[in-house]
This record gives sequence, C-alpha cells and structure tokens, in this order.
Amino acid sequence: MWKEDVVDLSVSRFFEMSARVALSMLIVAILLSILAGIGCTFYDLRLVFQENFHFAFKTILVDMLTVLAIVEVLRTALAYFTEGRVKVTYIIDTVIVTVLTEVMAFWYKEMEWRKVAMTISLVLSLACIRIMAVRFSPRRYRDDL
Repeated sequence: MWKEDVVDLSVSRFFEMSARVALSMLIVAILLSILAGIGCTFYDLRLVFQENFHFAFKTILVDMLTVLAIVEVLRTALAYFTEGRVKVTYIIDTVIVTVLTEVMAFWYKEMEWRKVAMTISLVLSLACIRIMAVRFSPRRYRDDL
C-alpha cells in the first residue's frame, strides 16, 4: 500500500503544479485583458467629441463596468491561487457587476417590463445569496471554533 500512497501523492502534486501553471497563465491573460479594456475606455473618450453625449457616455460606462467585471474575475483567480479554493462571494460579485452592466445598457433602449422585472429579481436574488454566503461562510465557522 505504501507504493500506492506515493503514486497518489505524486499524481496530486502533478495536478496541483499543473493547475498553478495554468492559473498563472490565466492571470497574465486577465491582466492583459484589463490593460486592453482600459486602453479601449480611453480610446472611446474621443466619442464625447464625435457623437452625442448619451451614446458616448453609455459606451464609456459599459467599457468601465466590463473592466470592473474582469477585475472581479482576477480577484477570483487570485483567491484560488492563494487559498486553493474559489470564494462564492467573488463569483457572485462578478455576476452582479456583469448584470449591472446590462442594466446600464437598458437605460438607453426600450425594454419590456418583464425583462426589467426579471433583471431586478436576478440582482435581488444574487444579493440575497451573497448575504447568505457571507453570513454562513466556512471561515466564519472556523473562526468561532
């Protein structure tokens, strides 16, 4: 049985090192995406002088919120890299930022009330899940012990 334990340990180490290498490459890709998003946001500032204000500000706002959503993905990746697990709150934050980006786009177009109601219910349910994730966090129970 000792040989099986050594094989299991080496397979586990190989998997962990492979995951760390893949995650490191993913973090580099995310950082490059953030830089590209910031560059696009600054490039879209020209629209303020070329287009009407509503279109220009909508474009810039969506660009900024998209970069913030990518930053939340980076937070999730870094949390996994340091703690070895994914925090649910970071994922929920990412989804909330992404949904709010879509809500901002709703301001500039006619939407059915059903779609708006579904979006509001989605944001409220995500907020409730986030509150529950913080309230019933495994770390909180560990600290109580």
